[in-house]
Amino acid sequence: MYCILDIETTGGQFNEEGITEIAIYKFDGREVVDQFISLVNPEIPIQPFVVKLTGINNAMLRSAPKFFEVAKRIIEITSDCVIVAHNASFDYRILRTEFKRLGYDFQAKTLCTVELSKKLIPEQPSYSLGKLVRALGIPMTDRHRASGDAMATTKLFKMLLEKDIEKQILNDFIKQEIQKGIAPKLLDIVAHLPSKTGIYYIHNEKGNLIYIGKSRNIKKRINQHFTGTSTKSKKIQREVFTVTYEETGSELIALLKESEEIKINKPIFNRAQRKSIFEWALYAEKDTNGYLNLRLQKADGRKKEITSFTTLQEGKNALFRITAQHQLCQKLTGLYQTKSECFQYKIKECDGACIGNVSPEEYNLRVHDFITKNSFEKQNMVLIDRGRTINERSAILIENGIYKGYAFYDLNYQVTNIDILKNILIPMQHNRDAKTIIQSQIRKSKTLKVISF
Repeated sequence: MYCILDIETTGGQFNEEGITEIAIYKFDGREVVDQFISLVNPEIPIQPFVVKLTGINNAMLRSAPKFFEVAKRIIEITSDCVIVAHNASFDYRILRTEFKRLGYDFQAKTLCTVELSKKLIPEQPSYSLGKLVRALGIPMTDRHRASGDAMATTKLFKMLLEKDIEKQILNDFIKQEIQKGIAPKLLDIVAHLPSKTGIYYIHNEKGNLIYIGKSRNIKKRINQHFTGTSTKSKKIQREVFTVTYEETGSELIALLKESEEIKINKPIFNRAQRKSIFEWALYAEKDTNGYLNLRLQKADGRKKEITSFTTLQEGKNALFRITAQHQLCQKLTGLYQTKSECFQYKIKECDGACIGNVSPEEYNLRVHDFITKNSFEKQNMVLIDRGRTINERSAILIENGIYKGYAFYDLNYQVTNIDILKNILIPMQHNRDAKTIIQSQIRKSKTLKVISF
């Protein structure tokens, strides 16, 4: 659990400042589960420049509670939490100083969103909270007030968790949680999981990732791991300590994240998935008559493929759909090999267009139409899909045929303004697997919307 904190002070000499306002949002990595916001009477005057900056004046604080009156609530809400703040060293120092005046040694682990942003969102012109959230298209209200700044920091931190594809923040947090107590039972783990689309992470007792998976129903899939009788399932059942997850809303993003994060984190029980899982590929080859033949073959990195598939049967199923949609002859896809179904005989039973007297040039245009619609080579586009909530959408950016990454957004200008989209983007690697996953979902998904630019 994290506590996102922002403090406004009186200003003044180092370690002599007093707190004028405090806001704390308790955040479980996905949503705010508790909050505490209060003005505080510092019992000392506020510096004039601070009044001008925050709008908080001495008169507003006369009837506000003093720090000792809110101290217990602060301890309760931050207990066993990591303190997160923008420039955390300042807020943490101020909080410790106030508690020290009461004779209490306040201690907590901290994370600084300035330092995390520099690492995960490099090359920003400014890392001040106001300029950074503006560049990321994060809406902000009540700037320089504790609640407004803390909420903006919460939204920023949520984005930073998503951008941390090496899962360093998550792993550090899990290791801290593990130090607290005993391993929960498998049933307890399943009980707290959502029945939603996303990625799940299985950790062992040392906090290390041992398995990464995706599912349209995380709870159901984890339950299958915990009740399965396969060798892998039994190993997972023996070693699991806890399960964390990220909702994606979009199945496409779940597939892409799973593929990338397995390659980066190399969990021990994902050994088979570290390499490409797409073993069959579709190629276009011209026959002796000049017709382009579509052929399913074992994937060969030396040849230029149109798309690829995990199994031969998946490829054949896709080819049946392709022949119908693009009026291609099934004989020329290699689906049928018998003489009676050869296109030269003009057999009407052929599900594809029985091309007969169609010239190679005319027929090949149909093949090129299929290739163009199923390839994003040299294209610029954004794929819009479901988000994690009703008001949210997801976006996948493809620039000059290269998959750049994905983002979640609430406001249209975040996706129509390409500079803001690039700032909020979780960068991902363009590789054969990512390309095939995207091509496959464009063919199959009914929710994807493609915007070219």
